[in-house]
Amino acid sequence: MKKRAARNQTLTCTAKEYEDLTKELSRITASVSLKEVENTILCQDIFETVQYLPHNFVDLLLLDPPYNLSKEYHGYSFKEKDKDAYTQWFSELLSLLRPTLKQTSSIYVCSDWKTSIIIAPILEDYFTIQNRITWEREKGRGAKTNWKNNTEDIWFCTVSEEYTFNVDAVKLKRKVLAPYKDDNGEPKDWEESKKGKFRLTHPSNIWTDITIPFWSMPENTDHPTQKPEKLIAKLMMAGTNPNDVVFDPFLGSGTTAVVAKKLDRRFIGIERNKKYCCWAVKRLKRAEADESIQGYSEGVFWERNSLGDRRNKLKKKKACSSNQKVLFS
Repeated sequence: MKKRAARNQTLTCTAKEYEDLTKELSRITASVSLKEVENTILCQDIFETVQYLPHNFVDLLLLDPPYNLSKEYHGYSFKEKDKDAYTQWFSELLSLLRPTLKQTSSIYVCSDWKTSIIIAPILEDYFTIQNRITWEREKGRGAKTNWKNNTEDIWFCTVSEEYTFNVDAVKLKRKVLAPYKDDNGEPKDWEESKKGKFRLTHPSNIWTDITIPFWSMPENTDHPTQKPEKLIAKLMMAGTNPNDVVFDPFLGSGTTAVVAKKLDRRFIGIERNKKYCCWAVKRLKRAEADESIQGYSEGVFWERNSLGDRRNKLKKKKACSSNQKVLFS
């Protein structure tokens, strides 16, 4: 295990932990009921597993498949395909997943800009595309002959026109820069408190309030494409209600499962990399003692870096109440 700085909070596992955590992973080789696999991490390949899953059980499908890029995933690799080959691969994936969805299901599909060009028409063949979210991934690499690539897409799709969208649950709390008042001198669409001047704004499809996990954050792992808990929490709170079922066929290091646990949703996660599965199980155990999600506090999502000096106070408050959801921007 590589040596890390003293303040580095990146999750790791010892050899003994890998041995113990592996025993908590599951596999299925025959048809199962939802009850048998809910809140379970299945350590196997989605293409081999989906045939055994029940039909019509998913309220929210969070799909974060390998983008059409050559990428190494700690012993597993995905090689970039030509357009036709990736189209065939992705279409086969959707055809296998489609029977697991309810008529009221929502689907969120992660992608980079290049892969989006390929998958958009395929998504239209299977679902109704409601919108495309573009979020700022501030760790994008610089380029000498092109614009820096620091955004990713999330396609919002539904099976039908009947679906869940909890708009009030995902409003963003922003600092007020121009505090207008009405004719009576009262705040117009904002409120003032000891914490400052803020307004709640409706969620848009451009997200600039997401922080990518890094070494000093407890949610961080060594997974090369880990999604932030705040990002997944937004999708989950918009698209589900407590006790709904969230399905993630490419679970990675477990972010979807962890957020589902913190938000009182049921989950099923599938991931073929045993190391990532162990990280996910360890994160789930941590979530039993710490329900916090970075960027979410007092029932709202906060604009990035807007909590300021309240951070330490909220940390102390969280330490006094293990059942309170306290999160930082």
